[in-house]
Amino acid sequence: MRKVYFLLVVIMLICLGCEWRLKSNEEVSSEQLVSIERYDRIESLYLTTGDYSALLQMNKSYPMQTRTLIEDVLQLGQVNEPDINLKFLHFFRDSTLQRLISDVQEQYADIDDLNKELTDAFVQLRKAIPSVELPQVYAQIGSFDQSIIVGHRMLGISLDKYLGADYPFYVEHYTEGQRRMMTRSMITPDCLGFYLLSLYPMPAKEDLTQEERDMHMGKIQWVVNQVTERQIFDNSKVSMVDSFMKRNKGMNMEQLLSDNNYSAIY
Repeated sequence: MRKVYFLLVVIMLICLGCEWRLKSNEEVSSEQLVSIERYDRIESLYLTTGDYSALLQMNKSYPMQTRTLIEDVLQLGQVNEPDINLKFLHFFRDSTLQRLISDVQEQYADIDDLNKELTDAFVQLRKAIPSVELPQVYAQIGSFDQSIIVGHRMLGISLDKYLGADYPFYVEHYTEGQRRMMTRSMITPDCLGFYLLSLYPMPAKEDLTQEERDMHMGKIQWVVNQVTERQIFDNSKVSMVDSFMKRNKGMNMEQLLSDNNYSAIY
């Protein structure tokens, strides 16, 4: 009898230990729900030194990111072209782009704040829309082209588009209104907005009016405001969506984004 009692105690202790470990793992995974992969660092190493091992790592560890960057963002050609790596390297030999690489690495040496912001935002988004799948998030350096790249369940952040409203190149080439959106604080809202747009795209209708397009974006921007608990987007369409949702408290975010009857919101 004493042996049986001893075995029960051991089993209980083992189970308690398992439960503690499981809870600990759950807490860790929740805290690190989103972690931006630093593809930009490997890219920077190759583009500033020509380090062949960095190029190999880009192609081996990040094949889709490299293809997207070279073919779709920079539009240098196909990744399987014999001289594409030299084209890629020579493209960034421009002094402005070399300075850009250095500035990105300096400003974004630490991105713990972005990881936390994105994690918090996606936690809230998945509470509102449980069906939303988490994308693989990575950082890259473009050439002042696209801000956020979405595709293949991946979300790419072009850090070169978020160097601050007073960044010298921005001052020369962008309007004041555009520059206000090119800051670190806009990375999380832009990620959410572009990702939601990929999940809930505009209807493929040839006769879709500009008013309807604006309303579609207004719905997405309203959701981003709610999820981040910030009034990031403030325009007439967002205000109309806000009034609509207050009148229709039984409607959830997924229903709002899925419903393309824009006239109901007016």
